[in-house]
Amino acid sequence: MSFDVVVAGGSVAGLFCAREIAKSGHSVLVVEEDFEIGSPEHCGGLVSASGLEDLGIIPSNKTLDSQIEFARLISPGGASVTVNAKKQNVLVINRREFDKQIALQAQKNGADIKVKTTLKTAKDGKAVTNSGTFDYKILVDARGVSSLVNKDRTGMLQSAQYEVYADWIEKGVVEVNFDAQKYPGFFSWIIPESNGIGKIGVAGRAINAMDAIEKILEQKGKHSVIRKVFAPIWVNGPIQEFIVGDTVVVGDAAGQSKPTTAGGIYSCGIGGIFAGKAIARFLNTGNRDALAEYRKSWHKKFGHEFEKQLFARKMLERLDNPTIDKLFSSITADMIKDISESDDFDFHTSAIVKMLGLRGSLKMAQTIFGAEIKKLLS
Repeated sequence: MSFDVVVAGGSVAGLFCAREIAKSGHSVLVVEEDFEIGSPEHCGGLVSASGLEDLGIIPSNKTLDSQIEFARLISPGGASVTVNAKKQNVLVINRREFDKQIALQAQKNGADIKVKTTLKTAKDGKAVTNSGTFDYKILVDARGVSSLVNKDRTGMLQSAQYEVYADWIEKGVVEVNFDAQKYPGFFSWIIPESNGIGKIGVAGRAINAMDAIEKILEQKGKHSVIRKVFAPIWVNGPIQEFIVGDTVVVGDAAGQSKPTTAGGIYSCGIGGIFAGKAIARFLNTGNRDALAEYRKSWHKKFGHEFEKQLFARKMLERLDNPTIDKLFSSITADMIKDISESDDFDFHTSAIVKMLGLRGSLKMAQTIFGAEIKKLLS
């Protein structure tokens, strides 16, 4: 069979890309290696309401779990800072249902979707899968972090996320724990779906993610684990080339998740939309310059923010636990109020700067980070 486009990977970026291509009247096939669109659910499921609007999604009752009201940040020494998150209008979505909602949009626009179908090879316009061979004009690589494994392992962090029933999970309250020894280069998290139900996760450089998360749950108390997911996350930012020959790379495969948190529903989803629109224009005109607009559009929207996030990550990875505790102790009520009044969850480097107290404590920041701090503040 022949398609204008074959999309390898049925997650957020691939499905949005397929939706845009099909909307323009071109034939597109999505092949997903797992048994079900939306599974396994690697993502924490946090996204802003404004981000969903940009993506063209009104979440259904099945898709929307809850809204985040507060974020509780905890230092290695146990100091706690609680930020009011209501103004950011951050939602917790059910990724299994969310991905299915996008898949339905793509299918209604004319896309074909095949699950339990693995791309084996793609060359000279032929995609060989375990379900047959398909001709294409453009191949979209939306296979996620697995596509990056052989490119740059330094950008990978080990991660685990469990779905848990426990009475200590508070609806509307995200908890983030920083500890440079337990979770070097990252943190652990609790994301509530509702009272008593949520996702507990951990990531870090060169850690045993399963052991780390089991220790968290042991300390937290009584619980029941109903799902376990182990998958690496990517924190090195976008890859150099989004387009190679007749292959267009989108989403996690293109490194479009946030370097600070590895969250990517919005930035990867927009990447899929930009790619889909560019591919449709290319198919309409035959002009490869149309494809190049995809990379330009994504970098125009996210490039500067991601550069600052990469600098923030580089600096934060240097912190040891005493320094983290010191930074927490320097946070004032005015700083917390300032952060709470921020309304941009998707472009959050300014909130990181405020949380670290850098603008008010530039001398201390320069002592810790040196001249690089100016790049984060710019």
